[in-house]
Amino acid sequence: MNLSAEIALAHRLADAARAEILPLFRTPVSTEAKEDATPVTLADRNAEEAMRRILKAELPQDGVFGEEFGEEKGRSGRQWVLDPIDGTTAFLAGRATFGTLIALLVDGFPVLGLIDQPVLKERWLGVMGQGTTLNGQPVSARTCRDLARATIATTGPQYFSQAEGEVFMALAAKTDHKRMVMGGDCYNYACLASGHIDIVCEAGLKLHDYAALVPVVEGAGGLMCDWNGEPLHDASEGHVLALGDPARLEDVLAVMSGEDAHDDHAH
Repeated sequence: MNLSAEIALAHRLADAARAEILPLFRTPVSTEAKEDATPVTLADRNAEEAMRRILKAELPQDGVFGEEFGEEKGRSGRQWVLDPIDGTTAFLAGRATFGTLIALLVDGFPVLGLIDQPVLKERWLGVMGQGTTLNGQPVSARTCRDLARATIATTGPQYFSQAEGEVFMALAAKTDHKRMVMGGDCYNYACLASGHIDIVCEAGLKLHDYAALVPVVEGAGGLMCDWNGEPLHDASEGHVLALGDPARLEDVLAVMSGEDAHDDHAH
């Protein structure tokens, strides 16, 4: 699958979003709450509109699904998935850990993903069958010999139900939890792809939150799946797991399913 034209287009989409977002960062942007009570800003809307204009002009046959303006069906079997600001809360707090997410799905599976951090001018690109890059330079996730040495990250406890939170804490307890990272949204996955974090575990994510992350993480040698170890696609329910080292998958799934509980009683 030659995606060179789509890669060039994804960069232009990210540039267009960046141009809308940067002037509004750390300014008193007007904010309103969406139906699910999450904040949305002028920057989110302007950035998504700018990206949609380009897609409509150049690839009218492709579908588009964006966080702010919903879904426009296509007829090509391809869908662009846009999240203009993943981490609006971080954006509003003046923290440069938000990102613009751009993904291309073919028949429901992500084949291209881009994470752009406009303030730091950092851009991760993942493409199926290619290695992930940060600003054009190859990056790779790190090996993790043992869960006890793993650095785990999640955006925040408020995104878990009580049951999901218990699963996360059981997993966190097996990791080097003194180094647990809270907050970070898509930036955690970018840092995992660059070898700085070992595990990201989240619940309640929507397609626009995770689609772009999959090619970035997997192109860096990592693995992304749901909490059952299944691949992520457009119908996944939002339980997301990213591992820098795929060799730790069985250990992680065993802890999350409660299978390794008997180990604790052996001590």
